[in-house]
Amino acid sequence: MGKTIKKLTFSPVALFFWTLVVLMAPNVGLAITEEMTWLPVLVQIILPLSFYALVLSLSKSTGKMVWWLFLFIFFAAFQIVLLFLFGNSIIGVDMFLNVLTTNPAEAFEVLGNLLTGIATVVLFYVPILVVATIQIIKKTYMARGTMLRYRYYSLAGLSLGLVLLVCAAKFTQGYRVLCDLYPVNVIYNVKLTADRLYATAHYSETSAGFTYNAKAGHTDDGVAEVYIIAVGETERADHFQHYGYARHTTPRLVAEDSCAVWFDDVLSQSNTTHKSVPMLLSAASAENYDRIYKEKSVITAFKEAGFHTAYLSNQRRNHSFIDTFGEEADEVEFLKDDTEEHYDKELLSRTQKLIASGHKKLLLVVHLYGSHFVYRERYQRDNAVFLPDDATEARAANKESLVNAYDNTILEEDIVLDSIFRQAVYCGGRVAMLYTSDHGENIYDDSRELFLHASPRASYYDLHVPFVILLSPSYSSLYSDNAQALKDNSCKPVSSNLVVFHTMLGLAGISTPLYNDSLSLASPTYECSARFYLNDHNEPVSLLKLKLAKEDLDMFKKHGITYK
Repeated sequence: MGKTIKKLTFSPVALFFWTLVVLMAPNVGLAITEEMTWLPVLVQIILPLSFYALVLSLSKSTGKMVWWLFLFIFFAAFQIVLLFLFGNSIIGVDMFLNVLTTNPAEAFEVLGNLLTGIATVVLFYVPILVVATIQIIKKTYMARGTMLRYRYYSLAGLSLGLVLLVCAAKFTQGYRVLCDLYPVNVIYNVKLTADRLYATAHYSETSAGFTYNAKAGHTDDGVAEVYIIAVGETERADHFQHYGYARHTTPRLVAEDSCAVWFDDVLSQSNTTHKSVPMLLSAASAENYDRIYKEKSVITAFKEAGFHTAYLSNQRRNHSFIDTFGEEADEVEFLKDDTEEHYDKELLSRTQKLIASGHKKLLLVVHLYGSHFVYRERYQRDNAVFLPDDATEARAANKESLVNAYDNTILEEDIVLDSIFRQAVYCGGRVAMLYTSDHGENIYDDSRELFLHASPRASYYDLHVPFVILLSPSYSSLYSDNAQALKDNSCKPVSSNLVVFHTMLGLAGISTPLYNDSLSLASPTYECSARFYLNDHNEPVSLLKLKLAKEDLDMFKKHGITYK
């Protein structure tokens, strides 16, 4: 019995079929989770299966051919983890960029709490590499006749698969090989990732000489002006007290009612940090994202208009446009440059110093770490209000504890945001502070059991974001037209990444040829435009064509979100 098991496990024939099984697991999974008609499903199974079998049959050393297929094995393992996390979709460009722009500490923090999925992948994929290595060392070969027979079958399957592929491309509406056939689509996404990295690396060349020709429009009467952009991380609107959440997660901001203008119908155009934050800080949006490679950020516009600028971040550098735009400021500090972990509250001593520094015109951009997973590590233990909050592993069974910890992070941000605003108001002058989050978060909210963000297929939970603008009494008094316009526009649909740039320029009275009055929430001419989402290939997709699930549509309706 033992010899039979050993033979079935370690023979070249067993390794051949075992490898096919693990390589085809993503194809089978995607055929189930993606919306495919029967013809694309046949292509998805027959063509890759025949290709893998052909490669494995090209040499009598099956072990060597397994290692020749290592890249595909890596993609398969990555794809299974993605399906475990999000339940659907291929490995997208954004997913590759998330991996490349996430620092090791943050990556291990997240991966360390996905033990079940990672353990499954390890147990599924690593053994075949071990067995392949053993067969190479022991020079265990497949019989020539068997190898040739498998090769002929593979070529026949490959021919059939190619015929089916031509039929799918011709008769299936919207079918695109580069987007719909795994693993071709993953390889194509690797190429697009390389293109994006190249464009980002050469940003200094493509943006050289760019200028906003920005000019200050407010009368200089000697009174200080302070403008603040606070960018949150992973905060979703429906867990904010203002938006009807049962828990008091934002008591301080709610108490600022006379100074605060909340916007109820706000959606992010991306559920990934590396794209959403740069769009918030520039004129780029889903509708025209490629301009980001040629233009500079709102920080430069304020500098040209005579403002002292500062950028404070509690995130680590990740070699994306977030870092590049931050470096445009006169003063730049990334708290985590010292490799230590910091709470967002530690930013307050820096903001206090900058605000009290005596600059008559100041732009302060604060990038928070907010509600990034692992949630319970974003606040001090003594500040935990919602308990229990000790679970960290990403499992649906831990939902109650994870939600408690998540709500504690928002309560913490409430303190930080209100403190920054009060610091500015206390120092006198006119203050306008805009806060929004880059995107939201999934926390096992419904039967889909989605978790985290950055899924290739967005959900309501990572699109609906909080958005509030706080004005000091002196600002509201002098610039009453702006204050009134904000109130008038507060119930209108807003795409956060589209409006922040123009709204901040409008609040500060800065003129530039790139300013669009109809995109400023501080303008009476603000117009609600069609809503778009920036997809994985940096293409603007109408919200109507985003293929959101019924669960998402129900949540849009529940919270009064305009779906158009």
